[in-house]
Amino acid sequence: MAQIELIVPKMGESIMEATILKWLKKEGDSVDLDETILEVATDKVDSEIPSPAKGIITKILSKENEVVAIGKVIAYIETSGAEGVSKTEISTKATDPVKIESKGVQTSIPTSASIESTLHSSSDRFYSPLVKSIAKQENISQTQLDRIQGSGLSGRVTKRDLLSYLESSKSGNIEPPISASPIKSSAPAISFSGNAEIIEMDRMRKLIADHMVMSKQTSPHVSCFVEVDMTNVVLWREKVKDQFLKKYNQKITFTPIFIEAVCKAIKDFPWINVSVNGTQIIRKIDINIGMATALPSGNLIVPVIKTADRLNLIGLSAVVNDLAERGRDNKLKPDEIQDGTFTITNVGSFGNLTGTPIINQPQVAILAIGTISKKPAVIESPTGDMIAIRHMMILSLSFDHRVVDGSLGGKFLKRVGDYLEKFDINQSI
Repeated sequence: MAQIELIVPKMGESIMEATILKWLKKEGDSVDLDETILEVATDKVDSEIPSPAKGIITKILSKENEVVAIGKVIAYIETSGAEGVSKTEISTKATDPVKIESKGVQTSIPTSASIESTLHSSSDRFYSPLVKSIAKQENISQTQLDRIQGSGLSGRVTKRDLLSYLESSKSGNIEPPISASPIKSSAPAISFSGNAEIIEMDRMRKLIADHMVMSKQTSPHVSCFVEVDMTNVVLWREKVKDQFLKKYNQKITFTPIFIEAVCKAIKDFPWINVSVNGTQIIRKIDINIGMATALPSGNLIVPVIKTADRLNLIGLSAVVNDLAERGRDNKLKPDEIQDGTFTITNVGSFGNLTGTPIINQPQVAILAIGTISKKPAVIESPTGDMIAIRHMMILSLSFDHRVVDGSLGGKFLKRVGDYLEKFDINQSI
């Protein structure tokens, strides 16, 4: 017989704690390999935790609504042998330590930032950290929160329930949020000298602020820029978008095209796809592209397209659309927001020409994509130069000057631009 320690798994970048929402099994229950045992929540993701083995739950150590640290043992499972243990759990990477001991198997996955403590109403109703965060931002009172009918497990209020409530409030179907009755854990805004207001950051904003300051303190940031002629890409997309949707039931956006160009450039300049550990440079073999995605709550999440270089435009479109949609609906799995090796952020979606983004540690570079706009440009031809209206865009690369010199950063960015400009306008789908 072997005893397995059930560990709180890694829940994504910058998450140090999680809240136990619901135990779906109790002590003495049998569980199958990969069967869901409990539900947990963080500020970013609600997730189900599967069993790493087939066996019997002999002891549950943490209660529902308890905030637990990533890597903490929360239950014990007794199994007849190691053959019942999930191969996925045992074959984790070096960053996901696994201990196999004589008395059992311990699986653990490392972590990142923390979440707010759980929120309970006077009726002892549970609210996940994500719901709590949105309610705080929207100034929804505790009384109003208690009135919302939940569609989640055991009547739990989900993000979708809260957003529906806010939409109904805006349309006048229900009373608007009461600014005089904020959630207990939020500090009220304070007037200052009649012309200013002091507002305490919520916990998620504090985490973002800390992460950004840490990144700037860790990496000497350098930025470079190129202007790219996107005419071929724009005309091709316009030509195939209806056929693409009909044939693959997917919208073709510019994002998969950007990712494809970045993957090609990373293969040409693999030392962009690295991280730093002290004086060690860790070159990543896989090319995992993170794409910054804005959430309805105003926060940001970065889903990761794993081994993106192995996908064609059709595959990239499907993955990008799926991750973006589930990201906005808070349905991403923990492993879908971690292990990125390079990040893309589209500031052009907000109408910005360009930007100088902060590196997503421990990566060493991040690409900002500006808006695509029509401009007069000089076109060179064998018969002479001419001025024509072209679809132009600015790319910006922020990189860590500890390991990426100006030559490497500049050449890499130029190569990304070259791949976009040389996009085959006649390629089929």
